[in-house]
Amino acid sequence: MNNESLSLKGIVKVFPGVVANDHIDFSLGRGEIHTLLGENGAGKTTLMNILYGLYTPDEGEIRINGQKVQIKTPSDALSHGIGMVHQHFMLIPIMSVAENIILGKEIKKSGLLDRKKARNKIKELSQQYKFDLNPDDLVKDLPIGTQQRVEIIKALYREANILIMDEPTSVLTPQESEELFSILRSLKNEGKSIIFISHKLKEVLEVSDKITVLRNGKVIGSVEPDKTDEQQLAGMMVGRQVILKVDKNKMDRGAPILVVKDLSVNDQRGMKTVNNICFTVHEGEIFGVAGVQGNGQTELIQALTGLIPFQSGEVTIQNRKLSGENPREVTVLGTAHIPEDRQKYGLVLPYPVRDNLILCSYYGKPFSNHRILNFSFIAEKASRLLEEYNIKAPGIDTITDTLSGGNQQKTVVARELGREVKLLIASQPTRGLDVGSIEYIHKKIIETRDARCGVLLVSPELDEIMSLADTIGVIFKGQIIKTLNIEESTKEKLGLLMAGIYK
Repeated sequence: MNNESLSLKGIVKVFPGVVANDHIDFSLGRGEIHTLLGENGAGKTTLMNILYGLYTPDEGEIRINGQKVQIKTPSDALSHGIGMVHQHFMLIPIMSVAENIILGKEIKKSGLLDRKKARNKIKELSQQYKFDLNPDDLVKDLPIGTQQRVEIIKALYREANILIMDEPTSVLTPQESEELFSILRSLKNEGKSIIFISHKLKEVLEVSDKITVLRNGKVIGSVEPDKTDEQQLAGMMVGRQVILKVDKNKMDRGAPILVVKDLSVNDQRGMKTVNNICFTVHEGEIFGVAGVQGNGQTELIQALTGLIPFQSGEVTIQNRKLSGENPREVTVLGTAHIPEDRQKYGLVLPYPVRDNLILCSYYGKPFSNHRILNFSFIAEKASRLLEEYNIKAPGIDTITDTLSGGNQQKTVVARELGREVKLLIASQPTRGLDVGSIEYIHKKIIETRDARCGVLLVSPELDEIMSLADTIGVIFKGQIIKTLNIEESTKEKLGLLMAGIYK
């Protein structure tokens, strides 16, 4: 008996200037977690968008349970039992959990919405998978990990037997990731088939039954987790040996470049999330802020970069006090900012790559003169950055929204580090990136530090903090509760501090 729940044969998808999928074969067994691995732009998401009916393939066929099917819309996919949890959740924040889940598949009684039956079904699914969801909670009030559970229940509510998980851990804390893996194993044991898309090699080896690697739109090969390792997978993804360990010289600490004293910041609800925080970043130093997401990191970075005001305290960059809530004031002091959400805070997605590469510089010479843009210089500079930072785009006029996540991130990094800077503020700089892009951005951060710049690095990834940082400050409930040199830091010690356990 054929155990395949899904089979893709000879899938081809071509966009202007790029072959996204080049005769791809892929199969998924019943009750299997099959990981699709590859660099940003390798064709993974395109392939899944074809399977989910968001794109139509130029060639090839799709078979579900051995039967050839046509999937032209997401409704077609759902009718064949295919559900997708997107990297950027498809939820309506102002609606409740129940309303988001039943939207488009409402249960009706006498022509009216049967809310009671819908809520009961959601509660049953929530209890079955130990999701602890309240159907009446508003999505906007939920943590990211809980929002993801809403997405999963939404697919299960529609009776999906095949689940596509697109970069499911890119927005989760380590604890939330472990909870997700437990959920996926539970789904697998019930006979659900899961396509898992990720860049994180350790978690791929931990959760997968089978791993298929894509590169440049082609299948490079398929392996079983117990017969491979991180180094081999990285090599298959990138096509060369990848340095997974960060290589850096000993810190040569200079003068203070960023001094934060007794800083307090409120979030959008008016709640104090940064509470009298104090720390200093020096020239030639990477100061890493380690902590579980949601302990004030977002508001701290937004206040330091002028995106939101601070309530009290003092911030000094290069011996100049900031007035607060003025991003250009921060930029002209030689500060580069890699935000945690590249799409929301780092890029103007409908703009071409060329324009995004000059957002910090367009208003001054030599980019413009008396408010008249120097288009020839801008084109020359953008082309140089495109090549230097290996941004994979057909050209500088390519619309930024069409780039893969990794190339969008490289666009932000190129803009921020492609000019004279004295301080780099980097928040989750490798979030959702593949090993090749991570290696590249880590190298750029080290180069920035070695050029006598100060670096403030915020990341929920302990491995990243411990690889890059010279000094680590652990943040808990909006305060740096302990500062350690890298030499005295261990995962166990940092993990306890991140949980608020300290003497």
